[in-house]
Amino acid sequence: MSETVTEAELKVGDELPPLSVRVTRDQLVRYAGASLDFNPIHWNERFATEVGLPGVIAHGMLTMALGGRLVTGWLGDPGRLVEYGARFTRPVVVPDDGSGALVEFTGKVGEVRDDGTARIDITAKFEGRTVLGKAQAVVRL
Repeated sequence: MSETVTEAELKVGDELPPLSVRVTRDQLVRYAGASLDFNPIHWNERFATEVGLPGVIAHGMLTMALGGRLVTGWLGDPGRLVEYGARFTRPVVVPDDGSGALVEFTGKVGEVRDDGTARIDITAKFEGRTVLGKAQAVVRL
């Protein structure tokens, strides 16, 4: 968030700068190592399609974390993120082509509270379709 933006200036409907991220297979491997989530749906094309997925998919928590980056980048201080939650509504299919899957994040101020916090409503889209439902963050202003 800009140093010049104050709680009094922040209004419901204000938009955060958008964030576009390409999720690649190598990122999935690194995330699997960091999270210890080695489920084969995140790296094995044959397994993913055998269980009914359209291909290898990104970890839901990775997608959610990228949405968190939208907010913390805007805040300039990750310590001001008080609460964050989302539902996983649709997978992000990550092709094995080097360019990956483009996930686009936007955010809006949904509520400014009297206690010095605000609710940020986050939208995450892949191929024009929402992949996170009810993605909301509470931030300290």
